[in-house]
Amino acid sequence: MKAPAKITLIAASALVLIGGAYAWHHQQEANRIPDGIIYGNGRLEFTRVDVAVKYPGRIISLTAHEGDTVAAGQVLAQEDTGTVLAQRAQAQAQLDRAGSSAQRAMAELTARQSALRLAQDELRHAQTMRRQNLISDMEVTQRRTQVETSQSAVAATTAAVQEAQHAQAGATAQVQQIQSILDDMTIHAPVAGRIEYRVVETGSVLAPGGRVYAMLDPVDPYMTLFFPTKAISGLKTGDEARIKFDGLDQPVAATVSFIDTQAQFTPKYVETATEREQLMYRVKLRVTAAEQKRLGSVLKAGMTGNGYIRERQDVAWPTAAQQNGI
Repeated sequence: MKAPAKITLIAASALVLIGGAYAWHHQQEANRIPDGIIYGNGRLEFTRVDVAVKYPGRIISLTAHEGDTVAAGQVLAQEDTGTVLAQRAQAQAQLDRAGSSAQRAMAELTARQSALRLAQDELRHAQTMRRQNLISDMEVTQRRTQVETSQSAVAATTAAVQEAQHAQAGATAQVQQIQSILDDMTIHAPVAGRIEYRVVETGSVLAPGGRVYAMLDPVDPYMTLFFPTKAISGLKTGDEARIKFDGLDQPVAATVSFIDTQAQFTPKYVETATEREQLMYRVKLRVTAAEQKRLGSVLKAGMTGNGYIRERQDVAWPTAAQQNGI
């Protein structure tokens, strides 16, 4: 190859290399996240709600499966209530007996009160006759004694009525307590949400507090990110944020809902060793209510992605190329 041709080839190659380097540098600059935007990677999380039994018993039916969406108050499981139903029948019998005792005491009180009024009338009549010297002082004294005796009987019967009424109230409370236990042995969904998994199966015997289901509350999806001290120094709750989930084309609007006050080591899923070696602050990005309504069941626990927080209002959000270039 002649020298001029060789020089021309070398020059052309150099221009190609320079052009490629410039294009690569330009692309890197275009993909760089703008200043004023901090970002980190994480997973979407939901508040987990444990559905548990309040009283011990055997599970005789389960009406929900993993992945089911349930409404607040929906019946999810039923415990065996045979023993408690027998207890309620016994308590109801005691209530009926207490009611009968209270009615009998009231009837006796009415009779005692009538006897007292009669004794008082006889005493007044005797006193009138004594003033007319028609009877002796002894007969007046006897009538007065009858009044005092009737008054004591009324007082005793009144106490018996109160005792019977208290017994009736206690029996009523016992029935209501057992009915409350029966109601609690029908397991309802505490909130609207999605069943993450069933902990037990039909026939399992659970102790008090035994878990039946684990639910995810879809009302409060959030992503946890970790940032060093320098990055969070200007952050505050309520700041605007965006979450770009893997597999979704459009970013999801969010806000900063929590900033930890104490530094900690970052978890393993923060990718770089340098980041894992630093003490970081935990920050939560909560998906806005409007986005929750728009996306519905598209948002799922465990979805991965990047979260972006805008530190200044004059900074534009990252473009799709910048988001994908991380």
